[in-house]
Amino acid sequence: MNSPQGPQDGLSMLNQFGDKLKIYPAEVKGLWRKRRTIVQGFLVLLFLILPWTQTHGVQTVLLQIPERRFALFGLTFFAHDGPLLFLILAIATLSMAFMTAVWGRVWCGWACPQTVFIDGLFRRIEFFFEGNHLKRRALDNGPFSLIGSARKIGKWLAFLLAASVVAHSFLAYFVGHEELLKMIQQDPHDNPWPFVFVSLLTLILAFDFGWFREQFCIIMCPYGRFQSVLQDRQSWGVMYDKERGEPRKNSLAADSANRGACVDCKRCVQVCPTGIDIRNGLQMECIACTACIDACDEIMEKVHQPKGLIRYATERELNSQGRLHPNWKRPRVLAYLGLILLAAVVLTTLVWNRQDLEIFVLRSQELPFQTLTLPSGETRILNHYHLHLENQTFQPMSLRLETPPDWVQRGITLNAPMGDLPLPPGEFKTVQIFVTFPEALLNSAGQSQISIVLGDQTKELSLVGPVKAGH
Repeated sequence: MNSPQGPQDGLSMLNQFGDKLKIYPAEVKGLWRKRRTIVQGFLVLLFLILPWTQTHGVQTVLLQIPERRFALFGLTFFAHDGPLLFLILAIATLSMAFMTAVWGRVWCGWACPQTVFIDGLFRRIEFFFEGNHLKRRALDNGPFSLIGSARKIGKWLAFLLAASVVAHSFLAYFVGHEELLKMIQQDPHDNPWPFVFVSLLTLILAFDFGWFREQFCIIMCPYGRFQSVLQDRQSWGVMYDKERGEPRKNSLAADSANRGACVDCKRCVQVCPTGIDIRNGLQMECIACTACIDACDEIMEKVHQPKGLIRYATERELNSQGRLHPNWKRPRVLAYLGLILLAAVVLTTLVWNRQDLEIFVLRSQELPFQTLTLPSGETRILNHYHLHLENQTFQPMSLRLETPPDWVQRGITLNAPMGDLPLPPGEFKTVQIFVTFPEALLNSAGQSQISIVLGDQTKELSLVGPVKAGH
């Protein structure tokens, strides 16, 4: 009555009354387990270390949402960089669709934070305090004992500590590691909202990674529900070879002359973190963690059968005994790849042409020019411009306005705030500049071009004045 049910009956984690069945996945060893351990260790360390590193003097990944400032691996973005941020999100979304179309749910089993932290960190803590899956089941179902209670208390304290470290590291991505260190040393009353956020996130993570676990993947995660739309018969997945495995050795349909390779040991079910039976075919609950592959290969080796009864395969090539390679020449795969490359090219072009200091010189919307008469009787032409300055870095800048030497020789005067103009990080500033010059500089069409050097950039100014008679 309390055994996990097949996908045709209901979710693997629920019994027939809708009560939650706690899953005790058995430990497994093998090639895929070693690979996943390396990947998970790398991803956990990357998540914890990344906010403490810097690129070009700025935190490698910094997402200051209230200030609308973002830093990604040496690139800085602000609110006005919406198209660039859209392209980054588009590349990430399309890459997820591309990976799913080619390799199935490789994200879920290998890189999803839910899987990485549960399998790579929290289950290891659980194993340290409570032992293997048999001891954990016995501890939960056995009578009350002080030793058992102490083990559970120790486990949950360790869960809270691990969740707190993850929560603080997560906050560092949004406030910066320097600000986080200041907050940790200060009284919580000085930073009430960050303190409340980290406290709630710690409890949520401890609850999710320590108890909720596979329920999040099955109940809440939308990816498991629309991943079937992204896949086809040539997408990779963890699959059971029915042609080779059926009928099973303990099946009534099996006889000594016609028996499949599957011995029905249910080892693949025992190691599954979501409690499913992979022999029932592709299921929404499967996260492609490959635990069943290692478990089945271990049994096949013991019964002197070839490995690969459960393996990475596609529905179309499930019976192939050769080494499978992704089939890239499929419309959906080529479409995803083409869109990714297009977005990447556009993003690279925009970032390559992007300057730390953006300078725009626009003519004022009032009269195009004014004619001034000096006390000496000399006539001068006045042009009014708006100088727009934008600091697109996380570092303060200072721009100095000076009259170019060649202007003085040509009788051109610059009227503007002289000296250093401070420009804080991400700041947008408009400076009014007025240029006066003799009418003799203009051509017959009443126009002329001059250059002004601002920082390390040279901008062209179009001077306009009265059109000469006869033109």
